Amino acid sequence: MASVSSTSSSTSDLLSSAYSTSTTSSSSSTSSTSATTDPSDIDWSALVEASVQAKLSKADTIDLKITANQAKISAYEQLQSLLDDLSDAADALRAVSGTSNSSTDVFLNRAAYLSANGDVDAASSLSATVEDGTDVGSYDIQVLQLAKAHKIASSVVASSSEDLGYSGVISLGTESGSSVELTVTESMSLADLAEAINDQSGTTGVQATVLKVSSSQYQLILSTSETGETISASTVSGDDVLTSLGITDSTGALANVLQESQDAIVTLDGITATRSTNDIDDLLDGVTLHLYQTTQSDPDTESDVSITIEIGADVSSAKTAIQALVDAYNAFRDFVTTQQTLSSDGTASDDAVLFGDGTMRSTTLSVYSALTRTVGENSMALIGLSFDSDGTLVLDEDTLDDALLDDLDSVKALLSFQMGASSSDLMLLARGTNVPNPFTLDVTVDASGALSSASVNGDSSLFTVKGTRIVGAAGTAYEGYSFVYTGSSSKSIDVSLSTGIAELLYNTSSDASDSSDGTLQTLIDNLEATDTTLQTKSDAIRSAAETYRTNLTNRYARYQAAISAAESTQDYLTALLDQ
Repeated sequence: MASVSSTSSSTSDLLSSAYSTSTTSSSSSTSSTSATTDPSDIDWSALVEASVQAKLSKADTIDLKITANQAKISAYEQLQSLLDDLSDAADALRAVSGTSNSSTDVFLNRAAYLSANGDVDAASSLSATVEDGTDVGSYDIQVLQLAKAHKIASSVVASSSEDLGYSGVISLGTESGSSVELTVTESMSLADLAEAINDQSGTTGVQATVLKVSSSQYQLILSTSETGETISASTVSGDDVLTSLGITDSTGALANVLQESQDAIVTLDGITATRSTNDIDDLLDGVTLHLYQTTQSDPDTESDVSITIEIGADVSSAKTAIQALVDAYNAFRDFVTTQQTLSSDGTASDDAVLFGDGTMRSTTLSVYSALTRTVGENSMALIGLSFDSDGTLVLDEDTLDDALLDDLDSVKALLSFQMGASSSDLMLLARGTNVPNPFTLDVTVDASGALSSASVNGDSSLFTVKGTRIVGAAGTAYEGYSFVYTGSSSKSIDVSLSTGIAELLYNTSSDASDSSDGTLQTLIDNLEATDTTLQTKSDAIRSAAETYRTNLTNRYARYQAAISAAESTQDYLTALLDQ
């Protein structure tokens, strides 16, 4: 039998297992028997796949690591989102007036509270909208007269759709505004004339309506768009359309006035004010009054009837913000609880991807510590907050309502950042995350009254002066703090700073959830970088395995050809021996 050479030990093994022969002979006669294996009986694909899979097992192990990392990244991102929600909820309750975050301070939300003095329905007489941050105060208001629009009517005509038969040019507008000349043709109906007038109402300030008095009686009603204005109407040329319609008389005066225009008249703390509108937004800064009816029906009792309007904190907004904080904390707590769940065999459950995670544990402890912080003599119990048996944060609304209505200053002190200063010339513009001990800020101005320096205990390097701003230097206890000084003389100002529960919650949650440099984002970035490296390794192993598959398939094809050639030679030699 012809021998088949092998280029490797694996090739020899393959051939010995896939192909064998045996030959027997005797001295009296020559005979040969052979046993062969048909190459087609060998599962070459399985042999190739087994070899390739042996190499791919390393890539599979790497892929499992990537999958585990992706699950952890997803969990970190969910935790990051929940902490971001908690941060937003705390942000509404942590800011104080004068800081750069004042626009989010729920305690600067304002509402108007009305109460009647005498026989008057306050809510039916007026309402008020108040801008956030408006100064609080109480005012006594009387509505002596409402502003009214000017209204006039034409004579009665038999149809609103039949041609009027008039041809001419009229001028229409208001005495204090602009007028427009309108062309009236014979084919125009009362409805057509009203449409033409309304097309120009944006310029003239006059609106038209066709009033159906009965099936055969129609009138054109003209009114000013704004109260306190007076209609001006005259004929320019052609037919005297206005007189023919009964809008003006033969002298050109308005013939049928339904309602005279008038201004609104109110008194504020005894001072009389007149406005052309019933929506008065320039009487009190930040307050718009909406007038509905006068506050007295009998002039003899005018001085005894009024409405007290109190501008104060919108406690309903504060209550909503506190409830949002409770909801955000409980959502965060539920997630953390899930990550600490054990399965029946005592190991971490499949959902507990972050079981034992140090960052989650430390953040949870910081959040809990912030919530249970005592500020002065008060704790979260002041606003009706407590933990139930399973750690859920619950809110007693009655306790919260009482605290908001009766002791709002204590609620603000408990929740928000506070600054006390011995001079109103110093205001807080921005703050850092640390809270320095009480200090005396020595402010110096030059001969022109401009701010020149600021120091504590004689150390002027602690602050940088920029115009009227005093900015804490980096690396000091005052880093992140920025003050505005509005005084014109040198002064020593005692300053005390304190932080509340919401401030602490905000700092803790935002430090962890910040999408740029928060602790969770750092972990996410590191895991994603690791996955990128692992994926590169996995891809390289799989690419090499596919190359190996191709080479091995080609090699086995050569083996099959060699085996077939050897068997063909064997068959030929056997035939010769048989002859």
